[in-house]
Amino acid sequence: MQVLNRPPSGMPALVLNADFRPLSYYPLSLWPWQETIKAVFLDRVDVVSTYETLIHSPSFEMRLPSVVSLKSYVTQDRPPAFTRFNLFLRDAFACQYCGRAEDLTFDHVTPRSRGGRTSWENIVTACAPCNLAKGGRTPKEAGMQPRRPPRRPTMYELQDHGRRFPPNHLHESWLDYLYWDIELEA
Repeated sequence: MQVLNRPPSGMPALVLNADFRPLSYYPLSLWPWQETIKAVFLDRVDVVSTYETLIHSPSFEMRLPSVVSLKSYVTQDRPPAFTRFNLFLRDAFACQYCGRAEDLTFDHVTPRSRGGRTSWENIVTACAPCNLAKGGRTPKEAGMQPRRPPRRPTMYELQDHGRRFPPNHLHESWLDYLYWDIELEA
């Protein structure tokens, strides 16, 4: 991962909750500069840090925000949506049968043909070869047990898992608000 001392492409702003924690780690909660400026003018956010870049209008000038915090706290304890991305994040982007991280799909532990539902408690991440090998059989029949039993994660667990996957680059003004082991590069 690279830490930039110049603004990243598009000059996004890191969005923090009112408690100064990122709304999301993976994907990192970033807003385009246009959305950030709109939120500033609507008084929905406080500017915490800025880039050197100035924006101008005929009667106004300001530095582009690099970090903003919401004025109202957004609760993070709601149940996470069941999506392919959140499923992969729950399972750390690894096949739950062999551990591979390539060619990922999802697998119904109890096959749909046997009454299995599409839910947190019956779906695991599987690589395509393992999914094909298991086919329409149960884990016992196929001799393939998931490494971890499928279950509904909390938003906190997904956020924690997201910390294992830092983006390719971060701006130096964001570092005080993110919690990854980061090697500084200029």
